Amino acid sequence: MGREILPHERELRTWLRRRLVAAADVEDVVQECYCRLAQLSDVSHITLPRAYLFTMARNLAEQQRKRARVVRIETMADASDMQLESDPLSPDRFATARQELGRVQAALATLPERARRIFMMRKVEGRSQKEIAQVLGVSEAVVENEASRSLRAVLRLLTEADAAQDLGTGGVSHARSR
Repeated sequence: MGREILPHERELRTWLRRRLVAAADVEDVVQECYCRLAQLSDVSHITLPRAYLFTMARNLAEQQRKRARVVRIETMADASDMQLESDPLSPDRFATARQELGRVQAALATLPERARRIFMMRKVEGRSQKEIAQVLGVSEAVVENEASRSLRAVLRLLTEADAAQDLGTGGVSHARSR
């Protein structure tokens, strides 16, 4: 499969820069394409490798564009009357979402300052590893390691809190007795 994909890499990068993503994000999209291709157990269904690669890159760029529209967590915490046009939040859903946001903020507060900054820049602001490395004056490897360690730590803290809550409610979460 590599023989069919690698010859198109330069063209893909040019196409991404010209049409879909900021220059700083091109590398992320290309690398994500390679990662996803490497995870495929069978490639026999791919009859047009170039078209498959470009379609995958377009879809990843679109996902990245949607993530870039994410607002900062601090902004969401201050939004007391937030309602989504297509999905209005009921008071119960809003209260639950606020509690969940508080849990995430508490988990983030346990991270060291640099790890928290990297996590926020990467996951909330949607910045590329390269851009974060330049802003913080560290290597991309440091950014990658801190981001993955931070994500694991936050997920672990949230999972442990869920498990503790389940134990406290007799193993039944999110259910009310009538």
